[in-house]
Amino acid sequence: MKSDIHPNYRDVIFYDTSSEFKFLTKSTIETNETIEWTDGNTYPVYKIEVSSQSHPFYTGKKMLLDTAGRVEKFNKRYAKK
Repeated sequence: MKSDIHPNYRDVIFYDTSSEFKFLTKSTIETNETIEWTDGNTYPVYKIEVSSQSHPFYTGKKMLLDTAGRVEKFNKRYAKK
């Protein structure tokens, strides 16, 4: 195998911001933020908006996700001038 071409495979915490749910798994995703996990170790954290704890398909209930800011940002960026 060639050296220095493989991504860094490590433990990462995925943090669902809409339901405050966190889970630890392995990933190659790059992050700049870290958070302390329940075992006392510090891990990189990646924030997500939807997970199995907040998605209506998995939970069976409807939830309102705050995406208005993203739509406004998109319209502001690509508005005709």
